[in-house]
Amino acid sequence: MNSHLCVAGCTASVFMKNSIALSLCLVSVLGWGQAVKADETAPPAQVPVDVRQLARAAVSERDSRGLPFAIVDKKRARVFVYGADGYLRGASPILLGLARGDASVPGIGERRMSEIRPEERTTPAGRFDSEPGVNLQGEDIVWLDYDAAVSMHRVRTGNKVERRLERLASTNVAEHRISYGCINVPASFYDTHVKPLFGHARGVIYVLPETRAARDYFKFLPRE
Repeated sequence: MNSHLCVAGCTASVFMKNSIALSLCLVSVLGWGQAVKADETAPPAQVPVDVRQLARAAVSERDSRGLPFAIVDKKRARVFVYGADGYLRGASPILLGLARGDASVPGIGERRMSEIRPEERTTPAGRFDSEPGVNLQGEDIVWLDYDAAVSMHRVRTGNKVERRLERLASTNVAEHRISYGCINVPASFYDTHVKPLFGHARGVIYVLPETRAARDYFKFLPRE
């Protein structure tokens, strides 16, 4: 089976209005004040610094283009979801590719899953224009990279040996490495946060690297 199958007025007044809107967005992604919206799984103070920096830059540099966006933190095995307004909507533990690495093997999307070696099961880093899709079973998913067959979807629990629900609940980050590269999220989180924002239209998904510097992938980040 092809792995794709397993796996969218006056000038001053206008300037002031735009400045206020941008300031509110920056407040939201930085985690300042009471304007931040976050579910109980991710109080603003618990959003990692590198995630907050990327979210702030994505909004201030307009890289997200006014679209909803998500940041995948592979080192901590978590995803942070932001609305088009730049507000943090929620965060969740995730499952990731079995192998460490920041690039997909060329042509991997055209290979059978049984032909993919353990060391090739990586979740690629970078900026992805997401789009909604459907897999062979008719399940809605969110594509990151169609050619590499990498998507975000509800956790699949059919293979009991893999213990995917237990892995999601584990505090050991190594336990969260199991997939062929796709990002698995709890079904309830997908239905509450992912599907409403990314399941009907395009968005942006940023995947932070784990072997290289973030600025190698996100040039809009400020220099340190």
